[in-house]
Amino acid sequence: MDHSPQLNCLVTGATGYIGGRLVPELLSAGHRVRCLARTPSKLRDQPWAGRAEAVRGDVTDPESLRSALEGMDVAYYLVHALGTGSSFEETDRRAARAFADAAREAGVRRIVYLGGLAPSGVPEEELSPHLRSRAEVGRILLDSGVPTAVLRAAVILGSGSASFEMLRYLTERLPVMVTPSWVNTRIQPIAVRDVLRLLVGAATLPPEVNRTFDIGGPEVLTYREMMQRYAAAAHLRSRVILPVPVLTPRLSSHWVGLVTPVPNSIARPLVESLRHEVVCTEHDITRYVPDPPGGPVGFDRAVELALKRIREADVATRWSSASVPGAPSDPLPTDPDWAGGSLYRDERELRVDVPPEALWRVIEGIGGENGWYSFPLAWAVRGWMDRLVGGVGLRRGRRDPQRLRVGDSLDFWRVEEVQQGRLLRLRAEMRLPGLAWLELSSEPDGEQGSRYRQRALFHPHGLAGHAYWWSVAPFHAVVFGGMARNIAARAAAGQEPAKAGAAAC
Repeated sequence: MDHSPQLNCLVTGATGYIGGRLVPELLSAGHRVRCLARTPSKLRDQPWAGRAEAVRGDVTDPESLRSALEGMDVAYYLVHALGTGSSFEETDRRAARAFADAAREAGVRRIVYLGGLAPSGVPEEELSPHLRSRAEVGRILLDSGVPTAVLRAAVILGSGSASFEMLRYLTERLPVMVTPSWVNTRIQPIAVRDVLRLLVGAATLPPEVNRTFDIGGPEVLTYREMMQRYAAAAHLRSRVILPVPVLTPRLSSHWVGLVTPVPNSIARPLVESLRHEVVCTEHDITRYVPDPPGGPVGFDRAVELALKRIREADVATRWSSASVPGAPSDPLPTDPDWAGGSLYRDERELRVDVPPEALWRVIEGIGGENGWYSFPLAWAVRGWMDRLVGGVGLRRGRRDPQRLRVGDSLDFWRVEEVQQGRLLRLRAEMRLPGLAWLELSSEPDGEQGSRYRQRALFHPHGLAGHAYWWSVAPFHAVVFGGMARNIAARAAAGQEPAKAGAAAC
């Protein structure tokens, strides 16, 4: 029987990949959980939402931190400024200091931080900016005066993690590949379920423990071996891998961005972290959080579990769960008289001779493998253009092929609102000279009919924004008009979205 005390735990980064999975684990362990989020509504549709408290705040805002940390025993620091641009180290530094100060003032008894595993014997100035910043954040928290556990992990293997998606797509899409020299770097990957187990266990560490812990799985592999082992687990032929020394981290991050859904802004820090060997130098965490009876999850088993989750559409969180740094977060402007200036609209409306629930199934199935129901080439070109300027492009896909929830990423959109059976509102996260939304709705029209409504809205920023709208306006009849007609036609034909995907992708 588990006699662990019930603790009050604050989780930052609850909208992210690890945070979104940690919350239900803490709840299952009997703890009370409060989530700090800039937009708490993004947590509304999480399966655990009714059992955890969500508060609005930001780790760079001391006032909101003080309020969020009040009454907390344990504070999980799971945020970082990965991919926010050249100033991310200063952002990380400022946020960590604010969090450390607020935790100490609030009387928090334990901070738990998930950082990156740094290579042994490499001077800090030679590390990638990403790992260097992770190490600095760990030091700031360790020096906070609050007992802190810094867990340092290398590659995390789990359905939807950025590291796993990078490994998966490189291996599946390239049976023969010319690769950077870092494919020969030794790495100690760890399964996400072991990361979560250790994070939960760290909450009850003795108060005198204030240190870093290296955490890793039972095997040390090169990236080349990981790709070959992934191919075997996924029942693919052995891959032909030809490493070359000329691909720098910058060039190889573009290569990763081209082949995988992971954008350059995230791929580059991941790639740079692979330049040096990242292997655990100690396993002291087991003194306090013992290994499970069967031991930590091995590489092959971790891949099998992740692929099973993907096949069953049971991916709880993805690397894209957190908002894209710098992406707009403004809510939809109030209509019709919006004080924010110009608001361009493209509105479509059709009657469909099917019940509203049949129309809704097609609406909710939009994007990802199901496509956008109109002019596939135009959507593909727009996605590639976004990737070229550093955006996320179209390849983030969907978390679930049929159901959407607030906060989900959907290709280069983010789900801003879902009213089941009625309304889907998406906010654009592609690079644009303005803010954009797409609304799709279904409502009853007569005894057996439905009314489909579609609105595309764009708030331009400056002259470039106005020029952008008018440059793409000639294509709206094809793209948005075609979307409305095809959604209505698919609903009327009774086609499930997945069956219609081939024609729409």
